[in-house]
Amino acid sequence: MREGFVMSPSTQSIAQMYKQLSEREQSIIAELICRLLPDDIATPADLDAIAQSQKDIERGETVGHEDINWK
Repeated sequence: MREGFVMSPSTQSIAQMYKQLSEREQSIIAELICRLLPDDIATPADLDAIAQSQKDIERGETVGHEDINWK
């Protein structure tokens, strides 16, 4: 979990219930939640990847568009 992240009481309750489920049941619940969420919302993993990309750009650790062989 990300540092400084605080879960609401309802989120904590859901997390505790989720942990009590079997792996198969957790998979079903995860699929259900994915179907309920809009596709255009960034996940914590998306936000972490974006932050890392920004750091790569700032350090100049990217490949220029012109350096890629697009053929």
